[in-house]
Amino acid sequence: MSKQFEFCRPAAKKVVPSGPEWIHEVKYDGYRGRVVRGGSDVKVLSKSGLDWTWRYPMIVEAARKMRQSQFIIDGEICVLDVRGISQFDWLHSGRYNDAAQLYAFDIVALGGDDLRALPLLKRKERLGEILRRRPEGIFVAPFEPGEIGPDLFTAACEMGLEGIVSKHRDRGYRPRVCDWVKVKNRAHPAFSRVQDQF
Repeated sequence: MSKQFEFCRPAAKKVVPSGPEWIHEVKYDGYRGRVVRGGSDVKVLSKSGLDWTWRYPMIVEAARKMRQSQFIIDGEICVLDVRGISQFDWLHSGRYNDAAQLYAFDIVALGGDDLRALPLLKRKERLGEILRRRPEGIFVAPFEPGEIGPDLFTAACEMGLEGIVSKHRDRGYRPRVCDWVKVKNRAHPAFSRVQDQF
C-alpha cells in the first residue's frame, strides 16, 4: 500500500464519549507522523508527507531494530520530560531531535497486508505484538475502556496534559468518516495554539 495514504484525524468535541464501544488514550502534544519500513528502508513522514527521516534518528533506529521488516505505524512524534510528559516547545525548537520518540497508537500495514479494514482493537493487538520488546524510540499508547473516559479526561487535566482521544473500538481506519474524538484540556497551551501544519 502507498505510504502517502490519508491520515485518520480526530474530530474536536467538548464531551468525552463513555459507552462500552469506546476506548481512550492520553493525547500527547507533538507532531503527527508515520513510520514506514520496507526491508532496510525506513522513513519518518509528517502529516503532509514531508520526509523527516533525517530529523528523528532515535525513531528510525527503533524501527530498524524491530523484527518485522514491513509496516506502517501511525503516531505522535514527541519529546518527553523526566515525568514522561510531552513538551511541545522542546520538540518545536529542534534542539531535542535526537531525543524525539514516537507515541505509537495505530498500525495500518504489516507484512505487506493493508490493515485499515480491521477493527481498531485488532490493529492494536498487532501493534502490541510487534512492539512487545520495544526498542527505545517507539512506545505503544496505552488505552482504557469506555466507561472510564470522563474520569480519565479529568485526571489528564489535573496532570496538566493536553487531553484525551477517544476511538470506536470496532471501526476500521477511515479518514473520511473518522470514528475518533479529541477532547482538549482548555487550560493547556495547545488549546489556543495554532495547529502545526507540517
